[in-house]
Amino acid sequence: MEAGTKHKSIQWGGRGAFLLATLLPLGAAFLLFWIYPIAAAAVFSFTNWHGFVSQTPFIGLANYTRAFQDPIFLQALRNTIVFVLITAPVGIALGLLLALAINRAGPLTQLFRTIYFVPVITSVIATAFVWRYMYQPQFGVFNQVLSLFGLPTQRWLLDPGQALLCVAAFAIWQGVGFNMVIFLAGLTTIDSVYYDAARVDGANGWQVFWKVTLPLLRQTMMFVMVTTIINGLQVFAPVYIMSSAIISGGESAPGGPMNRTLVIVVYQWLMAFKELELGYGAAMGMILLVIILVATLLQLRWLRARWDY
Repeated sequence: MEAGTKHKSIQWGGRGAFLLATLLPLGAAFLLFWIYPIAAAAVFSFTNWHGFVSQTPFIGLANYTRAFQDPIFLQALRNTIVFVLITAPVGIALGLLLALAINRAGPLTQLFRTIYFVPVITSVIATAFVWRYMYQPQFGVFNQVLSLFGLPTQRWLLDPGQALLCVAAFAIWQGVGFNMVIFLAGLTTIDSVYYDAARVDGANGWQVFWKVTLPLLRQTMMFVMVTTIINGLQVFAPVYIMSSAIISGGESAPGGPMNRTLVIVVYQWLMAFKELELGYGAAMGMILLVIILVATLLQLRWLRARWDY
């Protein structure tokens, strides 16, 4: 008995050392790169921190009060919500439709999956610059196509009414491949016996999709919805690059024209790193964090109630 107990203790000791050696670096990295920045931002959001100034006086909730009284921040908040309301439903629906179509492509499945996934792994900065020049009013590809069919050309990124839609179109194109791949993975987990049983019961294609495919994709749908909305709320690079549209040899400020493409993260960056109002920027970051947490919890609760999961 003693030998067996000693052997088990040695074995457990070896496993414990292995787990410690494996989890300790991950835990340290999580604390250093996730918990510490969030905690530091929360602390600095209550201060009047201005960049390299050594003094950071405590000002309480002044930064948060300022944010909700700042018309530019409120406009950035509205733009962010509109951006999410455009990109999330369209991106999720297109990703699911592409996954359903490619799942039936037979030997061409791998080819189509690669084609649609290429924008996801391509540099966002590089592709955003390409799309920015495609939207160029005088020589851009989109206006050239419109002219080819005799349609009136558009100002695209220079039009306050179209600019946010143009950036949203790029974001949907760039991210739909990721949603497609996730949905494809979810479709592979559905046993064909469910489809066979539905067909035996006389279900048509729409009924099979609505009563079989969609409910069995509930976990996948939950993941895609949460990640898509979080990415939309945190959008930065496409807006920053594409909204700095070329005008008469110069460039408008990020978020233009007329702040119609200004989103929270871009405004936060401008205030924190251009104006060096880092305390105010930290407060905006914490407000965005709360919005993301609330949106995520509401989605999880709604999806669980919707599918009784």
